Amino acid sequence: MTHYAQLWLFFALVFGVVILPGLDMAYIMGSALSGGRRAGFAALAGVVAGGVCHVVMTGLGVSVLLRTVPGAFNALLVAGALYIAWIGVSLIRSDAAFSVAATGDRPLAATFRQGMLTCLLNPKAYLFMLAIFPQFLRPEYGALVVQAAVMWLIIALNQVLVYGGLALAADRARRWLSREPAAGVFVARSVGVLLIGAAMFTGIEGWRG
Repeated sequence: MTHYAQLWLFFALVFGVVILPGLDMAYIMGSALSGGRRAGFAALAGVVAGGVCHVVMTGLGVSVLLRTVPGAFNALLVAGALYIAWIGVSLIRSDAAFSVAATGDRPLAATFRQGMLTCLLNPKAYLFMLAIFPQFLRPEYGALVVQAAVMWLIIALNQVLVYGGLALAADRARRWLSREPAAGVFVARSVGVLLIGAAMFTGIEGWRG
């Protein structure tokens, strides 16, 4: 297989992973619903930045450490699952989670930081970096640093295409939800349930893996 063919295969695998519902998707959707397009894009930027950290940590050998010390990986899974579940519980308990007045003043930097933290504590991302990412790093294709950078760009492109489209769709839905407070509360709590469910699923599956 040529290097270009391998990169296209990697692109297809990443797209399949990104398009599946998960913690990053739920957070970006919730941010766009609550704060509009800018908040959704800030959350997306945070997730993309978190992807940079994943690639750097893989290059530094953190993935090898997590693979050789199962207890460290399991602790990471628990921390990530609990953090995302806490966000979900907060949405369920809120009576106006997607109210423009309640969330419109939240700094975009805070949304960015939380998006980055969500990505960094996302068990699915670590499973991908442990099981799939290293398989596409081949010494015969040149410097591993360059290969890793290209693969991160592929990951970021998929995230922007999928999550960016989701953020735009959620922003449009937000306009209707702002006129229907009861529906907004229902959607907010539904997203909260989705986050809790995703946290439980990815945590359990990651622990088993």
